[in-house]
Amino acid sequence: MGTTSKGRKIAADAIRYALMIIVGALFVLPFAWMVSTSFKQPSQIYEIPLRWIPDPPTLQNFVQGWTVLPFGTYFANTILITLLGTFGTVLSCGLVAYGFAKFRSRLSPIMFILVISTMMLPSQVTLIPTYMMFSQFRWVDTFMPLVVPQFFAVGAFYIFLLRQFFKTIPKELDDAALIDGCGSLRYFWQIIVPLSKPAMLTVAVFAAINNWNDFLGQLIYLNSDAKYTVAIGLSFFNSKYGTQQMNLLMAVSLVSMLPLLATFFFVQKHFVQGIATTGIKG
Repeated sequence: MGTTSKGRKIAADAIRYALMIIVGALFVLPFAWMVSTSFKQPSQIYEIPLRWIPDPPTLQNFVQGWTVLPFGTYFANTILITLLGTFGTVLSCGLVAYGFAKFRSRLSPIMFILVISTMMLPSQVTLIPTYMMFSQFRWVDTFMPLVVPQFFAVGAFYIFLLRQFFKTIPKELDDAALIDGCGSLRYFWQIIVPLSKPAMLTVAVFAAINNWNDFLGQLIYLNSDAKYTVAIGLSFFNSKYGTQQMNLLMAVSLVSMLPLLATFFFVQKHFVQGIATTGIKG
């Protein structure tokens, strides 16, 4: 009986891992095709059967793709928006989450519910009034609408994520800081922030991805070519050249992904730790 049960467990594990490998391969397949296409000659892109390994591989696609449109300017604009927006998101959401986690009042639960309920409000609902407001500020065709709101804790999910993590920090640290005469802001900067590095980096990664890929907001508020970002540039490239220069489009798309991939690669340990430890305490 014992041998039979062990054999069934091994078989079940083998099937489960096989399914996981198949599903993982399906998710990786489009990315692998993009990498392969970015190194291909134009004549090899639509060959049947599909050629996965370019023969010979070429780097000329990256050179030509970079110069078809001013992608250097687009990358600089995107990096600036992403850095400022990410910093504003982590700072503002961290302070708001700290308030919800460490300060108590009768209105705290109601206010927190109101903040969380904004997650159910589609961004398209506020799109027109927000645009009209920024237009009155004369912020259209500037980076201000894409950066300034991030400093006012507009990410309810990030507030929830950080609040849950802050609540796992022992209350004894609060009492010790209070006895030592540590003020609220000093306690936040010197104790909460260092202890919450995994959660902060998790929010930073999410915010960076959202700011880097925010095509709709960038398309609405940016009108001049000198202010365009990578997302807009790739869309214009695709609409202008379509499938005629797919190898160039895939090459530029691959380059546009490298900053996010590098960011996740360097912070993945803290990112996974932040996700795993958030929400342990309600």
